[in-house]
Amino acid sequence: MTQYIVRRLLASAVVVWGVVTLTFFLVRVLPGDPAALSLGVSADAETLARLRHAMGLDRPLTVQYAIFLRDAARGDFGQSVYMAQPSTRLFLTKLPATIELAVAAMIVSVLVAFPLGIYAALRANSLRDNLVSVFTLTAQCMPNFWVGIMLILIFSQGLRLLPTFGRGTWQQLVLPVIAVALPLMALTARLVRTGMLDNLQEDYVRTARAKGIGQAGVVTRHIIKNMLIPVVTVLGLQFGSLLAGTVIVEIVFSWPGVGQLTVDGIMRRDYPVVAAAVFFISLMFVLVNLAVDVAYAYLDPRIRYR
Repeated sequence: MTQYIVRRLLASAVVVWGVVTLTFFLVRVLPGDPAALSLGVSADAETLARLRHAMGLDRPLTVQYAIFLRDAARGDFGQSVYMAQPSTRLFLTKLPATIELAVAAMIVSVLVAFPLGIYAALRANSLRDNLVSVFTLTAQCMPNFWVGIMLILIFSQGLRLLPTFGRGTWQQLVLPVIAVALPLMALTARLVRTGMLDNLQEDYVRTARAKGIGQAGVVTRHIIKNMLIPVVTVLGLQFGSLLAGTVIVEIVFSWPGVGQLTVDGIMRRDYPVVAAAVFFISLMFVLVNLAVDVAYAYLDPRIRYR
């Protein structure tokens, strides 16, 4: 297992380097001069040239890339053009908001999806199962931005119960969490239902029932652990995506997370902010995937990494 983790960490380092390198070149291919965008149309040529020199934009692209790699190895991605702060510090100050939203949405989706999926599987092909299937399929198809807007219209503008923007209180967290958690909950519930139905037909379930174990014991002690691998895989990938920032939801609810920061950096051609965001997002994503792979060995002892 230790050798497997070391190999995965090395592979993850290569992936992060590739993503950051690709982003470095792609951002510079986009039209628009960061110095001109920062100073505005009224800037004279001399001021523009000084800012371009300070930002290193007058150097050859290969030199810019070499300097970028040298500084990135120290976690230094430069100063934000617009915020006048180190881009790494700027990203890390926004990260807690995204983690808060991602963790809360993940907890809500799991707490709702597992009972819902188990309930539907134990009543397969019944009216209740069909109603759950319709609900989860509908919820999975609804886009985040539409759900967010509907939540604002109903619970904020209509009922005046919850605020529409900002962060700091639990009331401000409720609507963004629902908007993020709803499609994830629907997907997880469908996976749980499918896994339950597959395992209910297995021999070990019939053996457990023959020993006198009740339905609740069979489900909690045997089936849930055996059907967790595909569910954990999807939850891990989705959690990594949530840590990358739920951009649309953050914009709809003015949530001060890394998704909105990254989009603003791209729109403003703020190269240091984009580079820092891509580096840390890709790093978190590969680490989450590594954690999911390691969890497989615990969930299924038959899996061995060599």
